[in-house]
This record gives sequence, C-alpha cells and structure tokens, in this order.
Amino acid sequence: MASGNEIPILKPEISPGFHFETIEWQQPLFAEAHHELFHINRLEDFRDKIKFPLPPHRKTVYDFIFLTKGESKRSKGLNEYAFGEDTFFFLPANQITTHQSMSEDARGFFCHFDVQIFRLGGLQMSLENFSFLQFLANPLLKVPKTVQKPILNILDRLTELYQEDQKGDFGLIATYLLALLIEVKKFVPSEKKLPKNSAVLVTQQYKNALMQYIYQKQHVLDYADLLNVTPNHLNKCVKNTTAKTAQDLLNEMLILEAKSLLKYSNLQIAEIAVKLCNQTPSNFARFFKSQTGISPKEYQ
Repeated sequence: MASGNEIPILKPEISPGFHFETIEWQQPLFAEAHHELFHINRLEDFRDKIKFPLPPHRKTVYDFIFLTKGESKRSKGLNEYAFGEDTFFFLPANQITTHQSMSEDARGFFCHFDVQIFRLGGLQMSLENFSFLQFLANPLLKVPKTVQKPILNILDRLTELYQEDQKGDFGLIATYLLALLIEVKKFVPSEKKLPKNSAVLVTQQYKNALMQYIYQKQHVLDYADLLNVTPNHLNKCVKNTTAKTAQDLLNEMLILEAKSLLKYSNLQIAEIAVKLCNQTPSNFARFFKSQTGISPKEYQ
C-alpha cells in the first residue's frame, strides 16, 4: 500500500483494503469491469464496515460523497470540513485527505472516477471546467432538497449501470457522470475574483505548494521563492487568512506525512527523520512531540 516514500497513494484496486475492516463482504459492491475507472454505491451499504478514522492518504482517482442524511467530517489538504445532509464533498485526484468520521445514520452516495472514463466513453471534455474539482476549491456544495430530484435520478441511474453492466462499456456511465457534474455546477456559489496579490490567494497557493513539494522543501524561504514573494509577505498573508504562521502550516504538513510514514511504511523512525525532515532521530522526536504531544514511537 505505502511505497515507503510518502503518504500512501491509493489506486482503486487496493483502496478497499485501506478503508474496510474486512474484504470478504465487498464483492457485491465492486463491479470488476468498472472499479479501476468508476465506482459508486450507497453510503448505507458500507458505512458500518469502514474503520474510521481513516489516516492521511491520496487517491489516484477523483471522488465525491453526497449526503442526503447524516453528518461527516473529512479533510482536504490542510483544511478539515464538517458537513451534513444535502451536501456534496468533492476531492480531486492526488489530494491529501483524511476521513475522520461519518454518523451511523448516514445516507447518500459515494463515487470515485478516473478522468480517463470520459475519453473511453467517447466524450471530449476537461475537468478544468468544474471549479469544485480543483485543488484550491472549497470541496463542499450544498444542494437544496427542493431541487435534488434530477441529481438523485442521475445517481440512482449510475448505481444501476455500475451494478448491471459487467462488460466495461463506459459510454452511458461517462454520459451520466458528465450530466451529474453539469447539474452540480449550477450550485457553485458565485465568487468574486481575488486580486493576484491577495492574502487569500497567496495562502491557497502556499498550501497547494506544501502538498506538492513537502519532501523537497522544508523551509518557508523555499516556498516564498517558489511563489515569488518575500518570506515576510508570505507570513503576513498566511496569518491574516488563517491566524497561523507560514511555519505553522509547514509543520502541519510535515506531521501529516510523518504520521502516515510511521503507520503505513516499513521505514524506521531514524529513516523517516532523515527522509522527511533531514534531522537526527532525537531532533525529529522532539519536533514530533512538540506538535502532537506524543513521541513518534508512541504514535507508531
């Protein structure tokens, strides 16, 4: 599952073992012809089998949750979101996420898809047209109950197609999936364009850079250079937006990666200290404890 290099990157064929307590029950929910490129099921069919909280990980596919009932808590990058009924949570491919909880009464849908499904289905389109699928976007979209019928009809139809067609014919699935994204797009709040030097945008760019370059860059100065701003300006932007310093966010990302390596890689603590932070084991242990309250060994 983990390569020993970073937070686990989950391909669809191995993600069930990461998410579920056991694998024996899963077969009725996972259509082999589709699963690597597309999967959908109702939340109520698997909620009680997931081993929450799920630790930090990435996926090679896009995914979303649509809650029609209940509550959930999930992160996207460095941000944690609590959401309830009538809400979508969208996650782009290769984005760091954790899934802390989902209430026992949760109802709705979970879906993942590979962007290749549109090409295989004969559709020419770009996910850049859907802002809610981008790295820096707010992952939550609220859909009022009074206008959910078209969306629920599409989700029901996608579920039927996924369960019925074992031949890997992606034409209809891709078409319905695109229709769903277009329907959901109607509920994206209108956003004012932010000036390029705004604190919010600089902070978003910094968070995105942390997710991409945390193994290569462990100093705020490196990220300031990458974003073409001074370290002082970067720190002011981050503090005005998040009430945290730029170093605080960098430390949070280091801890996300460290926790995953401690639990899901075969690396020794000394190896993680060098690989992630280029530190001695004792310095890494002090850093980890200062951020989490426990030692790396205790967390492991």
